[in-house]
Amino acid sequence: MSFHSTLPKQAPAPSLPSYAARDLTDGGDLAKIVLDQQTYTLRITRAGKLILTK
Repeated sequence: MSFHSTLPKQAPAPSLPSYAARDLTDGGDLAKIVLDQQTYTLRITRAGKLILTK
């Protein structure tokens, strides 16, 4: 006896905007991002990871 479940069909997810981190930082390692009246800093680490801080 085997039990197989099938997942319900889902509508395709809408495409999200995509931004290159290097473009946001203008080729550097830091960028400021403003949301409403709050400013955040986006940093690309030496290991190529992203850090977003307030």
